[in-house]
Amino acid sequence: MIKFRNHIGTIGISTGYLRQLISDTAESCFGVAGLNAYGAKQGVSAMLKKENTTKGVIIRQDGDELIVDLHITVNYGINVGAIVDSIIHKVNYVLTEQAGINVKSVNVYVDEMKG
Repeated sequence: MIKFRNHIGTIGISTGYLRQLISDTAESCFGVAGLNAYGAKQGVSAMLKKENTTKGVIIRQDGDELIVDLHITVNYGINVGAIVDSIIHKVNYVLTEQAGINVKSVNVYVDEMKG
């Protein structure tokens, strides 16, 4: 659970919801082939579950702001810089507008290319 304070009070948002929102947003961007499991915990979880749609999404809280790390696979032949910029802007927009969360940074790591 991630908690934020605003002028009304404290709001709690489940990390599962945020991971799914971020995952869906990133995968909808042009050129993204998928998200990659990262770290031991996600690696084991990905092996045990056939369909883990939130793999590759790491969320950290810094005060009232979020830091998002994404590990992605991109399609070969697409401008990687443009894909990364698109993901950063879209994830930032969706978190700000749909969840009402301030985003400190969105870090995108391209782990592999699919041909």
